[in-house]
Amino acid sequence: MVTELPAAPQIGVSVCYALPGHVWLRELRLPDGATVADALAASGFAEAFPVVQPWSRGVGIFGRVTEPQARLADGDRVEIYRGLSFDPKESRRRRAEHRRAKTAKNGRVRPAGLL
Repeated sequence: MVTELPAAPQIGVSVCYALPGHVWLRELRLPDGATVADALAASGFAEAFPVVQPWSRGVGIFGRVTEPQARLADGDRVEIYRGLSFDPKESRRRRAEHRRAKTAKNGRVRPAGLL
């Protein structure tokens, strides 16, 4: 008589990497207790993007940066981050200049400190 062992509990997670115009997404079933590093290895990310070093830019779960040894829960989305396309400070400065130029063109002057 052969007795079957119960299947180890599994969790469902997704691994995603957003590129301009394309999202690479893999849905995985992993053993309960799997880590972020386990998910990256199982997803095939290294084979799909051999030149990308995921830990250099950051990896997170639902927008929160995390470590490779962080344990995953059922339904988690592991995100591999890219570098910023624009410097946020520079973008704010350019928008402020644009607003100033627009108000000067319309003849309205705002009091100092309200820009």
